[in-house]
Amino acid sequence: MTNEQSSHETNVENENTLTNRQGHPVTNNQNIRTVGNRGPATLENYDFIEKISHFDRERIPERVVHARGAGAHGYFEAYGTAGDEPVSKYTRAKLFQEKGKRTPVFVRFSSVIHGGHSPETLRDPRGFAVKFYTEDGNWDLVGNNLKIFFIRDAIKFPDMIHAFKPDPITNIQDSQRFFDFCASSPETFHMVTFVYSPWGIPANYRMMQGSGVNTYKWVNSDGVAVLVKYHWEPKQGIKNLTMKEASEIQATNFNHATQDLYEAIERGDYPEWELLVQIMSDDEHPELDFDPLDDTKLWPEDQFPWLPVGKMILNRNPEDYFTEVEQAAFGTGVLVDGLDFSDDKMLQGRTFSYSDTQRHRVGANYLQLPINAPKKRVATNQSGGQMQYKVDRAPGQNPHINYEPSILGGLEEAEQVGKEYTPHIEGRLVRQSIDRQSNTKQAGETYRRFEQWEKDELLTNLITDLSTCDQRIQEKMIALAEEADNEYGKRLREGLAKASKEGSNQKPLGNRNGDQAPEKAIEKGHEAEPY
Repeated sequence: MTNEQSSHETNVENENTLTNRQGHPVTNNQNIRTVGNRGPATLENYDFIEKISHFDRERIPERVVHARGAGAHGYFEAYGTAGDEPVSKYTRAKLFQEKGKRTPVFVRFSSVIHGGHSPETLRDPRGFAVKFYTEDGNWDLVGNNLKIFFIRDAIKFPDMIHAFKPDPITNIQDSQRFFDFCASSPETFHMVTFVYSPWGIPANYRMMQGSGVNTYKWVNSDGVAVLVKYHWEPKQGIKNLTMKEASEIQATNFNHATQDLYEAIERGDYPEWELLVQIMSDDEHPELDFDPLDDTKLWPEDQFPWLPVGKMILNRNPEDYFTEVEQAAFGTGVLVDGLDFSDDKMLQGRTFSYSDTQRHRVGANYLQLPINAPKKRVATNQSGGQMQYKVDRAPGQNPHINYEPSILGGLEEAEQVGKEYTPHIEGRLVRQSIDRQSNTKQAGETYRRFEQWEKDELLTNLITDLSTCDQRIQEKMIALAEEADNEYGKRLREGLAKASKEGSNQKPLGNRNGDQAPEKAIEKGHEAEPY
């Protein structure tokens, strides 16, 4: 380098040099620009202003539900069959057809009610959302670890979440609010039975089941549909925690499930789940004592066997949590050809709500983010909106034509090969509940399937929280338990009769001594002098 060239050089920069968002090398990241070393600061501190103003905005709105989560990448491998039959008998979805065919996936596990940094030991359902990057575009299978839900009609979802979240005045979760809603909504009792048992606290994300929860449809090449339920079964086995065990873990680490998933993948112990489906003909099934579209119900396995269709392996951790896990956006309406919606009223409501909340939370162009974008060509007539960074044009598309149809070089419709699925729909528009509700029968069956220690844990947790609730709430919950199973109801009634009525409902669900924590903190606190 000559002296003349050297005199024109500004800053020495290499691949590891810190820059700002404009690409300017940052030469001093320790001090803002001030008048003298004591200040005051000047307004033209561009590097500082960019850095601090971005910092002020680096959080996006937290998910209203499923805020606390962890995620990983992997793949789904199809078996090409549903049980012993070719899967093509039931669905034409390409990702299932060929044995050994692999489809990339991203999975996000989560808790439901609590905030983004809440302990992963709290009693709560767990989210289990899978994004399949298929050759036909994305498919999102958005569900939970438990295979049923609290309610069957989407109009009740905001009320349910409000009741389960912290009190709007005290900002503390309150079991009386929880049971007030559940006692007034009998369809919740099956889910209450699961959540208050050890199944309400999975040991970690790797050792829990997953489920699509809602009823979907599969459609074959002839346009014939069947009802379908999805189940993820962990090859690592299933492990749940008691309240005491969860409290002991939380005392030492409230991130244990996220840490467990991350470290397992880092050491090559890749978690694996098998995907199984239950299939039912697409009709009302009057022979059943429940409606197959009711998401508070399990389909009996002896009548509708679980058919394995593939497996999923998670083998890569995210490179950046925010970019991938926090900005990952799922929706129950994201289906590919060969998959369809059922008339399940909860599913119909979720299909609007999920994608709507992502557009609010992440932005109108959330599907352009790499974690959400399909791994195939995209060509739309959509443009504009906050944070757009490309236009979804096809090669050779006339950029002046952002509408369809057109004879001037715009986008064209795809040719449909599979026969259109055209269900017959007839009836009056009404606002009514389904006929076959059977709110407590399956809760009793679930209770009787529990091992003795699970029954004991369930009753202890219920009695702990119900004992300080309003007597009217207690009586309604006892009546539901008695209707479900004689022993269940008897033990709940007797336990509540003996239980202390003292204490507060303002504590995490099922926690025995949480209401005593404020006093214990004062009692055990160590005095100190001011400094």
